[in-house]
Amino acid sequence: MSQLKPISHLDNIPSTPGKFKLEKSQPYIHRLRFHTSLSKLTLWSSFFLVFILFYYVLSSPSPSLPSRRSLNDSWGGPSWEKRVTRSAQRRSSHGLTVLVTGAAGFVGTHVSIALKRRGDGVLGLDNFNHYYEPRLKRDRQKLLERNGVFVVEGDINDSSLLKKLFDVVAFSHIMHLAAQAGVRYAMQNPGSYVHSNIAGFVNILEVCKSVNPQPAIVWASSSSVYGLNSKVPFSEKDRTDQPASLYAATKKAGEEIAHTYNHIYGLSITGLRFFTVYGPWGRPDMAYFFFTKDILKGKTITIFEAPDHGSVARDFTYIDDVVKGCVAALDTAKKSTGSGGKKKGPAQLRIFNLGNTSPVPVSELVNILEKLLKVKAKRKVLPMPRNGDVKFTHANISLAHKELRYKPGTDLETGLKKFVRWYLSYYPGSGKKSSW
Repeated sequence: MSQLKPISHLDNIPSTPGKFKLEKSQPYIHRLRFHTSLSKLTLWSSFFLVFILFYYVLSSPSPSLPSRRSLNDSWGGPSWEKRVTRSAQRRSSHGLTVLVTGAAGFVGTHVSIALKRRGDGVLGLDNFNHYYEPRLKRDRQKLLERNGVFVVEGDINDSSLLKKLFDVVAFSHIMHLAAQAGVRYAMQNPGSYVHSNIAGFVNILEVCKSVNPQPAIVWASSSSVYGLNSKVPFSEKDRTDQPASLYAATKKAGEEIAHTYNHIYGLSITGLRFFTVYGPWGRPDMAYFFFTKDILKGKTITIFEAPDHGSVARDFTYIDDVVKGCVAALDTAKKSTGSGGKKKGPAQLRIFNLGNTSPVPVSELVNILEKLLKVKAKRKVLPMPRNGDVKFTHANISLAHKELRYKPGTDLETGLKKFVRWYLSYYPGSGKKSSW
């Protein structure tokens, strides 16, 4: 990004006031002060205008996703509160009481069920947006209901709803998974990422800081924060100031915001950097998912290669392994130290990689899918476009292993076998006669 050059007649003026003196030409000084003041006024006016426009973008409904509808008639009342309290009720006195945002999402569904099955109280929250097919989210909701998890339909930007939930249930933990996902979609609808990943996260933290007792928070960051980092494997100590996409930038912003609320308000916060999570009930916008769909339909799939004609690789991580990491993060999260919006002492602040530590080229992913589907893929290889994707991801999980006892145990072929089995069951009739 090019920088603005200062006006030439101001080049020699020092930035520290009071140290510059002209012996002659007093009229020039007055003119200089006038031009300087005018320049400052113009500059600050420009900043103010940009701020207003930016605020307008944040406040405006997303053009591509449905805006948050009025939910006044869909939550509240004795019957609703009864469902909320029943879902959040623990079966064990030592269990957790967890609010899972994005509960009808891929990771959210699996985490919610895992927590509920072990006896924790779990309440879900999801806005069921149309980023991908709503039917899949609604079917996940049915799956959650069968497992005793009630999903409140609402938006994380709705402060009134969040406060009401905390009035009804004293949550010990928040598992914050709600977010606008996807790297490439950010080029089409940037406002939705700022609205969900930044404004929504801030709204969650604002409510959590004020309740008493404050809950401990575990939230989903992303491996995307490593951006253009070329050092591998990616470690939590590596630099994350070169995001390659707006999605990555919003997740990085979330990490900095988490630090701020931890520092000022004493919130216990743990961030989890997920590395390409896959498995049953997954997201249709992920390559393994739409590759499976297109291979079965006989459509050509596009495989990108790096600028040097090298392989594009991902650290594919199976959903069950990620769930274990999420649950371990909740179990090891210390209590927040604030009360009534005021910090009483130092609070826990952590960040972990949750990956598989075994990057696999995307071309190999396709080879495995061909084997499992018994269908030959029609491939088209193209250079990687500048859409925010990166050449590779590779997680260093030593810190998670040490503190969470995180140890992924599912290789890609085993995980894809489970996904394909689910896919063919969920989409009956999608199978195709072998082309081998």
